[in-house]
Amino acid sequence: MKKKDEQKMEEMKQEINEAEAAAEDAAEGSEEEPADEAEAEDTAAQEEIEALKSQVEKLTSDLQEKKDRLLRLQADFDNFRRRSAKEREEIASVVTQNFCKDMLPLLDNFERAMAAETKDAAAFQKGVEMIFTQFQEILKKNGLEHIEVEGKKFDPNFHQAVMRVEDPDKEDDTVAQELQKGYMVKGRVIRPSMVQVVSN
Repeated sequence: MKKKDEQKMEEMKQEINEAEAAAEDAAEGSEEEPADEAEAEDTAAQEEIEALKSQVEKLTSDLQEKKDRLLRLQADFDNFRRRSAKEREEIASVVTQNFCKDMLPLLDNFERAMAAETKDAAAFQKGVEMIFTQFQEILKKNGLEHIEVEGKKFDPNFHQAVMRVEDPDKEDDTVAQELQKGYMVKGRVIRPSMVQVVSN
């Protein structure tokens, strides 16, 4: 009987030991799992941080590249604007020089006419008419055109009305008379014709 009790006691101790061992194993396992989860979370967070850092670096690089390109374009535009202004000045200078060169023969003829001692009024008038014709040709060569008004309808783009007159033989808004000639240069009005307009 005593042996049986001892044996039973031994078995119970063994079961208790096994249960404690199992409980310890379970406790250790439960402690390890959160450690693994925390480690996994840390790794995921670290990877996300690295990805964000990489993205920030890429965006910073793109921004710097665009900024550099913008600065280059701005510098190119400033250079283009300076070059264009210089070219415009040079073109204006060449146009002025060419016009003055065309006017030199006219200047020579005026000097000759003023230096000539003549008592012949008809000859002097003929000389002035020749100079006038030459002057007209030079201006025409440089693009000057007379604005035609004879029998035309009044057009505020080309005419400046300074008087209204009655004329039953003409339609309303017809140019009755040119008081001062108007001119265009290569199709652009530089002075409108001063005119009388019919208003019945």
